[in-house]
Amino acid sequence: MTPRFALCLMAALAFAGCHRKEITSLERKEAASYSSEADFAVTVKEWSRAEDLFAKAVKLCPDQGDTWLNLAVVRMRMHNPSGARDAYKGALSAYEDDMDRNPSNTMSVLRRAYVLVILGRADEARSVAAKSLAKHPDDRTLKAFVESGGVDKMAADPRLKELTP
Repeated sequence: MTPRFALCLMAALAFAGCHRKEITSLERKEAASYSSEADFAVTVKEWSRAEDLFAKAVKLCPDQGDTWLNLAVVRMRMHNPSGARDAYKGALSAYEDDMDRNPSNTMSVLRRAYVLVILGRADEARSVAAKSLAKHPDDRTLKAFVESGGVDKMAADPRLKELTP
């Protein structure tokens, strides 16, 4: 085997693993089941059980921003700020991907802004909301959020401190 051929073969194998794995319907159902069970664990304040279940759910479906957000909140309840920060970053990524796939989904914009505020990046949250409003000026929910100072209201919420890593 020539060195050039070996190098090309290694590059082809490396790039073959770079694409995103498609999430199957079965994986989505399994992740939803884990999330549902984790929600119950949260209601009975079994934080470690909830964390484990949410972690399994995001491993199966990393595109679910709400599950990442729930995982982050549970980790904060468990006094694990570094784990929570990682989960918040996962939520940001999932919401951003959802905004790219479905630009008219206002909830992804608002939730992304919320996570940015939690992470202390209120200016970036304002920018995300304003840019989205510029792209969708007829979106009444987004317009009301921006015009009423939604980011500032989020940042002023005293409960936010409990969620901040």
